[in-house]
Amino acid sequence: MKGFTLVEMLAALFVFGLVSAAGALVMGSTLDGQTAVRSRMDQLGAFQRTRILLKADLDQLSTRRTRDGTGVQAAGAFIGRQPADGAPFMMLARHGWENPGAAQRPSVQRVDYRLSGGRLERITRAALDGAPAGAPQVLLEGVDQLQVAYLHRGAWSPTWTALPNAELPQAVRITFRVQGLGRLEQVLLTPESLR
Repeated sequence: MKGFTLVEMLAALFVFGLVSAAGALVMGSTLDGQTAVRSRMDQLGAFQRTRILLKADLDQLSTRRTRDGTGVQAAGAFIGRQPADGAPFMMLARHGWENPGAAQRPSVQRVDYRLSGGRLERITRAALDGAPAGAPQVLLEGVDQLQVAYLHRGAWSPTWTALPNAELPQAVRITFRVQGLGRLEQVLLTPESLR
């Protein structure tokens, strides 16, 4: 009767162990790579959704000024500042607020953008005048730096102050520095650019 010797069995087990360890190492590396790719794709998806919302809001700017809870009218329909943690840096009214339930409300909506704790947030209100801010919608996380500039008559400005004739900026340039993505810049046109 022929069989395997103990030395042959040990050699076979050793080779099987090496192949199994190499396979586990390759599988672990593949899973780590897949996790990193998924994380990067999630970040890019969040950035694209942010860009789409910003573009939609700026494409439909309204010249309608809003009032706060005390009845004081805002200085302008569009207010732009440099971001400070927790404070809105862009406040605007926009047309095109969808109303699928036919609720008693206007089609113009108040929207604020702010940077808070490394998160870019979009805040809306249930009504144009005097309504409290709703819960913030987190658009992008890991924002290390955010700069905004507003184009008017060929010149970029770090702030936008209301003009007496209700002009709006022609474009808004937003520069992000996001963890994992680096520096990203978007230039978004407004309806004022068509005039």
